[in-house]
Amino acid sequence: MNGPDQGEMYRAGRPALGARLLAAVEAVRPGRKVADIGCDHGKLAVWLALAGAPLVTAVDSRPMPLEKAKALVRQCGLEGKVRCLLGNGLGPVAPEDAEDIVIAGLGGEVTAGILSAAPWLRDARFRLVLVPTSRHPHLRRWLSESGFALLGETPVLEKGRPYTVMRAAFTGEAAVPTGLFCQVGLVPRAFEDGDEKTKKAAGAYLNARLAALEKAGRAPMDPPARAAHESLVKELEACLL
Repeated sequence: MNGPDQGEMYRAGRPALGARLLAAVEAVRPGRKVADIGCDHGKLAVWLALAGAPLVTAVDSRPMPLEKAKALVRQCGLEGKVRCLLGNGLGPVAPEDAEDIVIAGLGGEVTAGILSAAPWLRDARFRLVLVPTSRHPHLRRWLSESGFALLGETPVLEKGRPYTVMRAAFTGEAAVPTGLFCQVGLVPRAFEDGDEKTKKAAGAYLNARLAALEKAGRAPMDPPARAAHESLVKELEACLL
């Protein structure tokens, strides 16, 4: 999605966004209605509206952050394009009011729970833009086993921490993903083919997943599990060569 750049937004008194939320804005399809789940302060919702979304439904389960989001929407004069709703997950969102679903800033397991509670998402016309803060392998496994395909991943660095922005859609073709796919998904493609900035972010992400595996490997395991774990570590190391 194309919209005003960060500098123009900041100079105009609009909220600045970090790298991961900027990447989420870019992952949304132009001109589509969007649901921002777990909207928090409302900055992402405002950006989505300014970038051309005809309607943004911003949802949060906490009243205080939602009031801040409402205040920001009023400040930016976007009451007609952004509506802020109190509720859990996608519960307050009607299927006809969203085409792209953004869930950023939540753990992968929580994100999967939100998606599983909205069976209407099992339709190819919807797109998911997911920016998990943790439990990435769990989310990728859930997507694959539930018939969703990853369309792309954009790795980004924010304050030195690696994230990935996942784009997914329902295909109905459930699959059992490999251990390596659960760990890193499509990030190795960016490590091989991206520009220098993207390659740096992808390398940081792959190294972070490798460190997590190495930490997990210090726990006791039976021999078959140990062999599978060591094989997975070698596969991930090969991605970094």
